[in-house]
Amino acid sequence: MIGGRDRSAGGTWMAANPAGLVAAVLNRPGSLGPAPGKRSRGELPLLALEHGSAAAAAAAIAALPAEEWRPFNMLLADRREGFFLRGTGTGRPEVEPLPAGVSMITAHDPNDLSSPRTARHLPRFRAAPPPRPDREDWSAWEALLADDTYKLSPAEALRVPPVGGFGTVCSSLLALGADGQVLWRFATGPAGTAPFRPVPMGGPAP
Repeated sequence: MIGGRDRSAGGTWMAANPAGLVAAVLNRPGSLGPAPGKRSRGELPLLALEHGSAAAAAAAIAALPAEEWRPFNMLLADRREGFFLRGTGTGRPEVEPLPAGVSMITAHDPNDLSSPRTARHLPRFRAAPPPRPDREDWSAWEALLADDTYKLSPAEALRVPPVGGFGTVCSSLLALGADGQVLWRFATGPAGTAPFRPVPMGGPAP
C-alpha cells in the first residue's frame, strides 16, 4: 500500500494498494479536523484498501457505523468502476456509483454546484484536454490545479491559500490504467510551486 501518512493520527487521506484500488477521504461541511470521542477519518482508506476491488471496499465501508467518525466523503475507484460514499455521522455510510465522465468531489456531494469550487471549476475540467498519463502529459490539469485565484471567497480556489491554518500543502495526479496499474504523480507543495514527480508503485495489478 502506498499513500500519505497523517502525522497526528497515523491514517491517510489518499492511498492505493497493489490490486489497483484507490481510496481517498475528505471532510464534509462544518467537520474540519478531529473531534473528541471520534475515530480518525484517516482510518477509512486503510480499511477500504484491505479489499481487492472498489465494489468490495464500498460494501465493507457501508457496513460500518458512521457515528464513530465525523462526517466524511469518500472516493473508491479501481479500473472498472468508482463509488462515492457519504458518511453523515449517523446510521451507515451511503454508497453511490459515480457516473461516466468527469466528476468533482469536494466537501459537498459529487458535482454539487452549491460548492463554490465545483461551480467554478467543474466546467473547466470538463472542457480541458484530457490527461495522457501514458505519455506523462497532465499539462492542462496541472494548470488548473495551480489556480489560486478567486472572486468572492478562497473556497472557489483550487490551490487554496493559507487561511486560518487551512490551505493546500501538496497535490496529486493519479490515473488507473486498463491493466490496473496505478500511475501517480505527486507534488510536495501546492501545484505550480513544486514539480509533480512519479510515485513508484510497482507493476500492473495481477
